[in-house]
Amino acid sequence: MTHRTEGRESSVESLETRDVGRGLSRRDLLTAAAVAPLALAAFSAADGARAALHAMTALQGQAQGAPYRPKYFKPDEWREIRILVDLIIPRDERSGSATEAGVPEFMDWLCADSPANYQWMRDALRWLDGFAYDSFHKAFAKCTDAERRELLDQVAWPKKAKRELAEGVSFFNRLRDFTASGFFSSQMGVRDLQYMGNAALPEWKGCPKPVLDTLGVSY
Repeated sequence: MTHRTEGRESSVESLETRDVGRGLSRRDLLTAAAVAPLALAAFSAADGARAALHAMTALQGQAQGAPYRPKYFKPDEWREIRILVDLIIPRDERSGSATEAGVPEFMDWLCADSPANYQWMRDALRWLDGFAYDSFHKAFAKCTDAERRELLDQVAWPKKAKRELAEGVSFFNRLRDFTASGFFSSQMGVRDLQYMGNAALPEWKGCPKPVLDTLGVSY
């Protein structure tokens, strides 16, 4: 149940492990999902930029002792979403977790700005709570870490999931992509990408072999 390699353990991955074996790390695949049209999320680049700025400002305020008050998420939902995003992108030796990057605040701004577009978020959290109650007789946030991972493992891989969990699979994949979009829109996420901007290359050695192998092409 891992999503990002190079030391980062995560509970969520719908990407096939065969891709990892062919040379691309789970970190690379999750990054690609995030930076390709904002992970196909239902918001524009401008809205994403405003949400990222809001999250950065919120983190700065919290560092100065000003608590963040969610505008969209209810208290129980706020606790649940913070647990979820940190299961998707936890802290590792390279960078911090999704909550440390301000992903919940990023989500809260977008959901509050256009609640009609994000009813699925509330539905997803309710579905997950119902799934937790059916399995462990308690809400998702009150489950142990092992129980949470057991639940998410059942919906993280679409091809392996039971047919009756199709709705949960869909919800989870949207949450995963939303989390990735928020993380890689943050200052922490940009540093995690190790993006260096436009830089002149003294020598072009061609596309890396693992990428060529994954695409099934060669020079």
